[in-house]
Amino acid sequence: MSNEKYISFDLKADFAFFKKPDYNVGLQLSYNMLHKPALLGILGAIVGLEGYKRKGELPRYYQLLKNIPIGIEPIEKYHERGNFQKTSVKYTNGVGYANADGTLLVEETMLIKPAYRCYLQLNLADQTQALLYETINKEQCEYIPYLGKNEYQAWFTNIQEWEAALMKKNDSFSINSIFIKKGTVRNQKVETDLAFAFDSPVPLGSFSYFERLPIGFSESLMQYQLGDFAFTDWKLKPESIVFSLYQFKNGNVQKIIQLF
Repeated sequence: MSNEKYISFDLKADFAFFKKPDYNVGLQLSYNMLHKPALLGILGAIVGLEGYKRKGELPRYYQLLKNIPIGIEPIEKYHERGNFQKTSVKYTNGVGYANADGTLLVEETMLIKPAYRCYLQLNLADQTQALLYETINKEQCEYIPYLGKNEYQAWFTNIQEWEAALMKKNDSFSINSIFIKKGTVRNQKVETDLAFAFDSPVPLGSFSYFERLPIGFSESLMQYQLGDFAFTDWKLKPESIVFSLYQFKNGNVQKIIQLF
């Protein structure tokens, strides 16, 4: 039996807040997509690994889980063209240490009913990853997972096991997950090496969504490392420069997922 397992689970919550490190006129902003550091925190909660304890030291869960390849697919019926519904909320922080100069008023965005299918490539020869595989399959968790704030409790369902292999580039294809694109934003236009298959015989896509998301931490600077991501229903040409694409198969269901 192979030590390598590919599994997925659906992660949902009523609300989420994936805090961006930047601010917009007092409004705390949230990423729209679940990102890898946030997902690793959820996996750490599932198996009971410790979080932040000391300044300047990355948490135990990140140290043990950071090398797990993951993929993230927004679940279709919960988003519109890649966007989840958002609202903003204002509240008063009444704790003493936050009110040295008066009452602290906070306004932040939050996602409404976000849902993501999370894909994992696990090595069962690794003790922590083997425990994660076992615990997820039992739909159990040691600590309650949440999406960004502990009042936004999350749950996971629909655990599936997949066959997977690196994709061979031949015909045009669609990527079901978010994926790292190669390119930059210049003159207010996204310049990318992706080649859209406009001449494909299948119906054309309806949207392309772009977001700059955390992919990990700089261990020297203790801040997010960011990547340029895309999510689209357009077909791409074989010459598109994409990497770490896997063909996932479960019965008659087949998907193309990027693991990163």
